[in-house]
Amino acid sequence: MADSSAFDPQSILSHKYPDTTYNYTERDVVLYALGVGACGRDAVDGDELKYIYHENGQQFVQVLPTFAALFSLASAPNGFNLPGLQYDPRLLLHGQQYIELYRPFPSSGCIHNKVSLAGLHDKGLQAAIIEIETKSYEKDSGELLCINRMTGFLRGAGGFSKSSQPYSYSSYSSNKVSSVKIPKSQPFAVFEDCTQPSQALLYRLSGDYNPLHSDPVVAKVAGFSRPILHGLCTLGFSVRAIIKCICRGDPNLVKSISARFLLHVYPGETLITEMWLEGLRVIYQAKVKERNQTVLSGYVDIHRLSSPL
Repeated sequence: MADSSAFDPQSILSHKYPDTTYNYTERDVVLYALGVGACGRDAVDGDELKYIYHENGQQFVQVLPTFAALFSLASAPNGFNLPGLQYDPRLLLHGQQYIELYRPFPSSGCIHNKVSLAGLHDKGLQAAIIEIETKSYEKDSGELLCINRMTGFLRGAGGFSKSSQPYSYSSYSSNKVSSVKIPKSQPFAVFEDCTQPSQALLYRLSGDYNPLHSDPVVAKVAGFSRPILHGLCTLGFSVRAIIKCICRGDPNLVKSISARFLLHVYPGETLITEMWLEGLRVIYQAKVKERNQTVLSGYVDIHRLSSPL
């Protein structure tokens, strides 16, 4: 539990995270694509080989839109500690992720990240919720490429409020947050994909080295029978499914991505992504086939429908 005597709301609001720089190469882009299952079922997949290889003489590999999530991960290499708020990183759970995209990413580049506190909510002894916003710019041109808003669930870090009214702060209006209601109708499309037993070990090479996803002892301390898959890896699988089924393989049709992480996935389990099309919004949910449980839900906004649809 955080020390309420050390908690100062004014210090929280005035706290500045340092700007960060994220450099990546085409190798990082390819490693990420493999980490979220691209070409996992078919090494020459017609929709996905472009993320891995210079197919048909293309000069550069294409970049999956969820690669943007790595920018927010790199923007806080030392964690998200705030004055008066400490937490055990082993007990951090990724609650939600929102990504807004402004242009396709180059296959290599240097990214300048500006990080700010978007929200902090005291949930009592149970937990604290922290929201971090990262604006990522191409360093040379200064052009804004994307915005990430990450919501973290810090177990055991709550109870820091000084008054009887739990502390709650948001930098954005609540009406800008879209809630997702899963339709009761049959999905427009369904895609099934298998994660590999080593999926988390591969995905971690993209920069998320949290031992929760690799160390069985740490996983048991956190309450899991074995290491779990990264939530952002699960998101990568589902957005790939949407690009394949709705965007007909064109990743540049994706405008924004919203995800709520509901339950853990164990590497090796099968993911079923169900999709409903509502105008230019794709409502989706992902289920683990073996346990018949929903693990992820959200929406993807697209620029337009592909003509074959």
